[in-house]
Parts: sequence; C-alpha cells; structure tokens
Amino acid sequence: MAFLSRAQIETLGFARVGKNPLLSDKASFYNCANIAIGDNVRIDDFCVLSAGLGGIEIQSHVHIAVFSLLTGAGKIVLGDFSGLSSRVSVYSSSDDYSGASLTNPTIPDQFKSVASADVCIGRHVIVGSGSVLLPGAVLEEGVAVGALSLVAKRCSAFGIYSGVPVRRIKERQRTLLAVEQQFIAQCGCNGGIEGESYP
Repeated sequence: MAFLSRAQIETLGFARVGKNPLLSDKASFYNCANIAIGDNVRIDDFCVLSAGLGGIEIQSHVHIAVFSLLTGAGKIVLGDFSGLSSRVSVYSSSDDYSGASLTNPTIPDQFKSVASADVCIGRHVIVGSGSVLLPGAVLEEGVAVGALSLVAKRCSAFGIYSGVPVRRIKERQRTLLAVEQQFIAQCGCNGGIEGESYP
C-alpha cells in the first residue's frame, strides 16, 4: 500500500490534517475543505470520503479499512481510537424509498425528499466488515458492531451489537480504557482534534 506524501496531502485542501497521516494514494476525497483529520489516522485503498455541508471529522488514532465509504450532507464524526473494517458504509443522507419523490443525484433537489442527520461514532468504537450506518446513527463510546450489521439508531456505550437491524447482544469489556491510559503515558500523545470535542 502506498500513502500520499505530506506535500500531496496539503495540495488537497483539507480543513486540517494532524501528525503522521497515512492516507492511501488509491483513496478518494471529495470536498476536502469540509474534512478534518486528527493525528495518526490511516485510510486504506479504495475508500471514498465525500463530505457534505456538515463535514467529516476524523479524530486521532482512527483506522478506515479498504473499500469503506463515508458520505452525506450531515456531519460524520469518528472519535479517537475508533475503526471501520473493510466495506463499511456510513451515510449521513438517504433518499426517500417510499416512492413519494424521485431519487438519485442526477435529479434536482425540488423533486427529491432526501433525509439527512449526523452520524456519530464514539471513542473506541469498532464496526465490523460490510456493516451499514444510516443517518442519525449514534454509536456511543466503546460500542462494537458485528459484521454485516445495519445501524439506524443509538447504540449505548460498551455494548456489542449485531444483526439487521442491530440489537445489543452482550456487554463489551472496558479494559481498553486502562490500556489507553498506558498507551498515552508511553507515547505522550493525546487524542482528538484541537478545539473539537465529541458529544
């Protein structure tokens, strides 16, 4: 896997890019002025990040694996130490599937009924391969989502969720919080984007 140089990243015009970015030269970025990236972020081959008006905020120590998609008009936030496995799709906008209006981006807005809502992925969240997050999804701190799941609601902290639609199936250990403190003490780093906080 080949990554963009710092000079190449700066030509894209991101709102912010922190230290040690690993952005694949095969990933696609659209509306970069609305994308903020924290420290130690890795985005792999064939990912597509298409920021709408709300923008995309990726905090620190975040991994987005191959073929993942982040798109929509609402804001998408990925908190510190979160990760999306391969082929995860995050939508902060969705067409109306009822048949009451036309759909797809080739149609002017007045003939469509697009619903948009922010998507919040909290600290230490991990989302399994092939999962889909819909507008309004909120994954609180420590949530784990199993592969091939559909998330369209709030998932409470440190739950393990799976299914279509997701349901809480068990509790996730909180040991990782102590490991995080050890890691921060050793590397002397902090997470987040300066001046930003996750709700």
